[in-house]
Amino acid sequence: MELCTQTVVADGVKITRRSGNHHPTVWGDHFLAYADLLVANKEEEKQHEDLKEEVRKMLVMAPSKSLQKLDLINTSQRLGVAYHFEREIEESLSYMYTHYEEWISEVDGSDLHAIALCFRLLRQQGYYISCDAFRKFTDDQGNFKKELVNDLHGMLSLYEAVQYRVHGEEILDEALNFTTTQLKLFLPKLNNSQLAQQVSNALKFPIKDGMVRVETRKYISFYQENHESCNQVLLNFAKLDFSILQRLHKKELCDITRWSKELEMVNALPYVRDRLVELYFWSLGVYFEPQYSVARKILTRISYFLSIIDDTYDFFGTLDELTLLTEAIERWSVDSSEELPLYMKTIYCGLLDVYNEIEKELANENKSFLVNYSIIEIKKVVRAYFEEAKWYHEKKVPTMEQYIKNGIASSGYLLLATISWLGMGKQATKDAFDWIATEPPILVASCMIARLTNDLLSHEDEQKRGDAPSAIECYMNEYNVTKEEAHMKIRDMIENYWKVLNEEYLKLTGVTPRGLLMTIINLIRVVEFLYKDEDAYTFSKNNLKGVISMILVDQ
Repeated sequence: MELCTQTVVADGVKITRRSGNHHPTVWGDHFLAYADLLVANKEEEKQHEDLKEEVRKMLVMAPSKSLQKLDLINTSQRLGVAYHFEREIEESLSYMYTHYEEWISEVDGSDLHAIALCFRLLRQQGYYISCDAFRKFTDDQGNFKKELVNDLHGMLSLYEAVQYRVHGEEILDEALNFTTTQLKLFLPKLNNSQLAQQVSNALKFPIKDGMVRVETRKYISFYQENHESCNQVLLNFAKLDFSILQRLHKKELCDITRWSKELEMVNALPYVRDRLVELYFWSLGVYFEPQYSVARKILTRISYFLSIIDDTYDFFGTLDELTLLTEAIERWSVDSSEELPLYMKTIYCGLLDVYNEIEKELANENKSFLVNYSIIEIKKVVRAYFEEAKWYHEKKVPTMEQYIKNGIASSGYLLLATISWLGMGKQATKDAFDWIATEPPILVASCMIARLTNDLLSHEDEQKRGDAPSAIECYMNEYNVTKEEAHMKIRDMIENYWKVLNEEYLKLTGVTPRGLLMTIINLIRVVEFLYKDEDAYTFSKNNLKGVISMILVDQ
């Protein structure tokens, strides 16, 4: 990214400011056009309800310990309609978990797809089962049998299953290497077919990492092309459900766009990234279901301010100004804005206003007090941003230990995870907020995945711009290694944190509501998606625009 600087004179003192020279929003007022959009008419609602009941009957009627039942659950999840059948799916998988050993002994021992699918679905649901069932697919030397390469369906299922591995499961580490290598070798033989696209997408975005709404939209296309196994009732229901939800999401984005225009932040702060639609898309990655409409709007609004604050600390504010802003946010009162420069006063007062708005919205449920948890977290983020600003201005490269400790908060994910629970209703209790405030291991792991994944993709642009050092620079400096070696180390760290996250999720299921845990995981899926090939949030006019169109514009 090209670095721009501007020099201004204030009170006789020259101040040189950096600016990221970010491209303007690619959406403009597009979503304001959806104010009067009808989410669904009566005929559509009836058709939706009828199809839903047909799918429910299929799920209930399928034999309890059958591949048919597992395939139905998997397909409903991947088509994005499983949220309608949570109770039925939980009962089915609970039964399968209880009878797993019995089922394994009954199922065809050579059916890699069936065993891998069952393993993945149970671990996804939070049930720990042993990986020993995969030993039957290895030879005397412990290597996976060569004949498995002829079973593409089974290989793909195994590849997806092993993404849920935890520490100490060497057989699954080996299975990942084996399936990844073989699927890449198989890809050219598929001649750019629909199956080739599916395999290619899995290699880039396995189910564990995939941003749910994006993967749903892709899978609808894959599924309808698969004429042999396509269940037309399920497909029709998925398409109709997607369309109805898309119209709801458009209306929400219309409301959010109107809110941001009334704020006029972008005009007052031309140096910031104007990415409101992208931030709503981020929230949609956390939860897309209709009951989380309020939660999405809350998460988008606070994320909007977090992005502005991030840009201010990253390159625009001077160290003296950032000191004042940090102190003002610590005090958290309107009076604290008096000493701030005008542009910072705009940010600070806007931030306090949006928090006050959210408190009023939650007052109806007697939950306005929960906002205090996120105020504590935003103070942590700002402290971490200020620490990074000091590193930049003092030309200091911290140790990896210092960077990691600060990175937990600077990732923004302590804050985003806490905010994401506001507006989630009864499951987000005071006890749940007390728990997340302790920074549990699952949350710390997600923070570090977010921090390090961001660093891998954006550090070169940040260095050109002259930002504070990232994990890459810290590791290179401390251990005197090349950039390539630092990249390898950071990737290993990310993989390790994923294993921690998988382990903690399995431990917490049954203790913490699954819906709350899924917001933490889905936040990470958004990061995996946005920082896979480039910093898609910053450079949203490139590939991200087309993806957002596919989810929020195209029918």
